[in-house]
Amino acid sequence: MNPRVNKTWNHHVVKEGNKSLVLKKIINHSPISRAAVAQEVGLNKGTVSSLVNDLLEDHLICESGPGKSSGGRRPVMLLFNEKAGYSIGIDIGVNYLLGVLTDLSGTICHEKEVTFKNLSYEEIENQLFNTIDYLMASAPESPHGIVGIGVGVPGIVDNHGEILLAPNLKWKNLNLKLILENKYQLPVIIENEANAGAYGEKKYGAGKDSEHIIYVSAGIGIGVGLILNGSLYKGSKGFSGELGHMTIQVNGPTCRCGNKGCWELYASEQALLTAAEKMQLTLPTKKELELSDLLSLAEQGDPKVIALFEQAGDFLGVGINNIINSFNPQQVIIGNRMASSYKWLNKTLTERVSNQALWFQQNDLTICFSELSTFSSALGASAFSIENFLSVSIQQKISMNV
Repeated sequence: MNPRVNKTWNHHVVKEGNKSLVLKKIINHSPISRAAVAQEVGLNKGTVSSLVNDLLEDHLICESGPGKSSGGRRPVMLLFNEKAGYSIGIDIGVNYLLGVLTDLSGTICHEKEVTFKNLSYEEIENQLFNTIDYLMASAPESPHGIVGIGVGVPGIVDNHGEILLAPNLKWKNLNLKLILENKYQLPVIIENEANAGAYGEKKYGAGKDSEHIIYVSAGIGIGVGLILNGSLYKGSKGFSGELGHMTIQVNGPTCRCGNKGCWELYASEQALLTAAEKMQLTLPTKKELELSDLLSLAEQGDPKVIALFEQAGDFLGVGINNIINSFNPQQVIIGNRMASSYKWLNKTLTERVSNQALWFQQNDLTICFSELSTFSSALGASAFSIENFLSVSIQQKISMNV
């Protein structure tokens, strides 16, 4: 490499890293002065001042009134400008689609949810477009507008964002990323919904203070997201976390994935509904049985329905016990739609883990339900989009200036 080019490239990389450090410090510690940023990130004041000016020009930060003085002139404080742009996060479930519009700090500004059953890909795609269109139209004016779209899907997604298999949706080899990028001309990130849920809980929810988290997304199927050493673990090609398809019954029924006796056949929302349908429950004049019907009956004290929830909790505990013994986490978080049933799941779940997990695995282990309700995956997907935007913004600005 030409020495001059090499020097320029090195300067580019160093400046990019420094600018990222400064922005993260401001995001996490607003309001903060330039001097405090310089001291805490270990850069000289001139370098920090230059980087701060770049961030101000990009509208990613803003200045507020003077802070407290330590003896001299009161410093101007720096704040992260979370209203500089907006992100869209989508959680595609087997029987629902949830979309959120967030600012750059992950605060939900607008949301839209639709429920459905047995829709074709084309029908779900239409619901997806309608949801994105609604959220885009709801976005306030901002310097950067919509910065990107993140989508969580219940299936196997490779490192390039292609959906290889979503068995409960009957999708295979689908490049949804390309479809959305061509339609909206925005950066798009496609991720497994359990990975997105794990990241959402780590960033905004129950997992903020843990470095080793297992997120169990219990919906129609079951997915697992892994936060190991503070980072999302995806495996060599992005396929990790398909633990809903681990075998817990060797000669069990056949799953849609082709395996037999999968965990999700016993502990998921679909397993609960299937068991309930065999009981021929008396429902209001409506439609097919839904989770909300079972929740209502449980609230009314129906012993048979409560027993179904307790059985599902026990089966959840079986799989979680295997995961605990495999990964030795600090925290297990149960999310997605089944988390709304925590009142009846928790007792049998915790009893199963307490009785079967190795005693040393249980030291300092917390098992809890999502703090974000059903929003974990949508918020995680939005967060992926925000972080991509901030990273690209820093790279582009430096490339223009170097």
